[in-house]
Amino acid sequence: MEELKYKEITERIIGASFEVHKFLGNGFQEVIYQRALAWEMKQAELEFAREIEQDIFYKDLPEPIGTRRADFVVEGKVLVELKALTKLEDVHLAQTLNYLKAYKLEIGLLINFGSKSLEFKRLILTHHNQSVKSKNLQNP
Repeated sequence: MEELKYKEITERIIGASFEVHKFLGNGFQEVIYQRALAWEMKQAELEFAREIEQDIFYKDLPEPIGTRRADFVVEGKVLVELKALTKLEDVHLAQTLNYLKAYKLEIGLLINFGSKSLEFKRLILTHHNQSVKSKNLQNP
């Protein structure tokens, strides 16, 4: 079986996310989970940047047409997008894939703290096509 790219990093991020959800549960705004996850990732000795502004370019236009901010880029390799919704929808997957393209990263985690159980999806952006591999896990 092929080893997942950045498996060790993504496992540590997911573990930190479970800690946050175990303590806070659901029902808070996204920023609360973002701050708590930042603290947990520091405890896990993960290097990260929060809300890095990224220019969005269109075709051959020399100037960006806008900017976006992903919640975290961890170890310079894994993009993390947080949500606090009762249910993730396809638009949230598309948003995270677009962020992967804009930030020129291959691996992303979409993590939802808003449902009763923590939900996460591991996304992989390939050069030839976009593929999404996702897992839903519940707090024990």
